[in-house]
Amino acid sequence: MYLVRRWSVRHAGALSALYGGFERVVVSMHPLWKWLGYERLERPVAGIERVVKGFLFDCQMCGQCALSSTGMSCSMNCPKNLRNGPCGGVRANGQCEVKPQMRCVWVEGFEGSQRMRGGQDAIRVVQIAVDRRLQGRSAWLKVARDSADRAAVEKA
Repeated sequence: MYLVRRWSVRHAGALSALYGGFERVVVSMHPLWKWLGYERLERPVAGIERVVKGFLFDCQMCGQCALSSTGMSCSMNCPKNLRNGPCGGVRANGQCEVKPQMRCVWVEGFEGSQRMRGGQDAIRVVQIAVDRRLQGRSAWLKVARDSADRAAVEKA
């Protein structure tokens, strides 16, 4: 998994574009998701998401995906679960202080963000704290639901 995770960061630009297109499709399907019932879909969609994102990004299924803001590097892989940048213990060679055999997730994320359109700005956006109640839930469905809610508010 670690090697695939590193591959994904090296190809962050292409994966970001693919992910953006996928997100547009998922969001456009909101009427279908709503008709079928988001809660009914949660388990099967989260299962698919776990397999896909687990393979590509070593995703920890926090339910609040920030891959598009972290250079396609899952910040939840940080042993300290730091959501907003590296700790003060990143070694000079970019390795993690807790797991010296692993490159710092945030060093990887910064490098990945340089390969993404708008990534240099996105990685500087402060992420909200992880809501542990969403652990294991589908971030894909959350994005669709949140986008539909925002559109409804803007429309009103």
